[in-house]
Amino acid sequence: MTWIEALGWFGAVLAITGSAMRTIIPLRCVGIIANVVSFTYNLALGLYPGMIVNMILLPLNSMRLIQMLRLIRKVKHASQSDLSMDWLKPFMAKRNVKAGEILFHKDDEADCMFYTLSGQFRLRQLGIDVPPGRVVGEMGFLSPDNKRTQTLECIESGEVLSITYNQVRQLYFQNPEFGFYFLRLTTERMFANMERLEAELSQLRAGSEETHTSEAPETDRENVPVTV
Repeated sequence: MTWIEALGWFGAVLAITGSAMRTIIPLRCVGIIANVVSFTYNLALGLYPGMIVNMILLPLNSMRLIQMLRLIRKVKHASQSDLSMDWLKPFMAKRNVKAGEILFHKDDEADCMFYTLSGQFRLRQLGIDVPPGRVVGEMGFLSPDNKRTQTLECIESGEVLSITYNQVRQLYFQNPEFGFYFLRLTTERMFANMERLEAELSQLRAGSEETHTSEAPETDRENVPVTV
């Protein structure tokens, strides 16, 4: 077997190996090596169509590999960064809100989320105040029926930024940083709600135990014999 034939068989093995790959980065790496081997093989045999094909595929695979590595770096940075909304503000619309105004009611159709710039807001059902610098209304995006789970009321006049869920979807798929931001935001909100429910349950249990304890001594005293 000549070195040219060995090179051809090696290129065939690489092509089969690349087709069997499940993850994109190893696939691109094997593809680049296969392009180099195949180009050399076709060059040695003077096969111009094969040379042209690999001359096109080699930079294409290289470019896709670089893009994927950049994407991974962005995702890693986003997963480790703080939950800052500054970069998202240019995509949002500013709105003035007066005291007493309702931004949305419970069970309303949810179509946007808000970022509070100034003023004071309150989630009625939970009795939670929303200060400036907070995201609110994002849970409707994840709700199966896209319904509001709370009523948001303006307590003190201020300003909010709003962004529609259609824009959120576009940013979610186009920008991995926003995707990880939104994932972390909703996850933290869910854990906070779980902790709040657990605290309320603990208070209810503690109150029930105190009531039971306060009633128990009176019952015991009734059954204690009196010694004269």
